[in-house]
Amino acid sequence: MKGTREAPQCGFSRAVVQVMELQGVDFKTVNVLADEEIRSGIKEYSSWPTIPQVYVKGEFVGGCDIVVNMMQSGELTKLLVEKGLVAPEEEQK
Repeated sequence: MKGTREAPQCGFSRAVVQVMELQGVDFKTVNVLADEEIRSGIKEYSSWPTIPQVYVKGEFVGGCDIVVNMMQSGELTKLLVEKGLVAPEEEQK
């Protein structure tokens, strides 16, 4: 992402941080602005041209728009539950 979890440097990165925090998942960020090699390398690695990029357990999920859409549809919660990163909804209550 551009910036850090504590200080996102663009609106798309901020939106992804907010989504992940709403999901209650523990996550890490990498500031691509701090290292041009990482910034260009991650785009090649995923074949995805934009940043931020979201990975769950090492699998590329998508960028901001995809993650926001997945949250709105419930797909993101389902994925995070399947990967063991959040408890099923009935267990969270």
